[in-house]
Amino acid sequence: MSKENKTPQNDPYKDYEPEVVEYDPEVDGGEEHLIRDELLAEKERLKDVITRLKEKNRGNRKVRR
Repeated sequence: MSKENKTPQNDPYKDYEPEVVEYDPEVDGGEEHLIRDELLAEKERLKDVITRLKEKNRGNRKVRR
């Protein structure tokens, strides 16, 4: 953009007036983010459990990939 586009008369936002957006839990999802956090924590816990069980089951054998 050139400097002439940034002058106040060419400013596309000169008439813009921001509006205040109110948070409404029924519309915005409420506690949905809390459920997601709980699910991610449970997933991490289960991954650790499965990893430990696989290592225990494998014993001294090596895994080839």
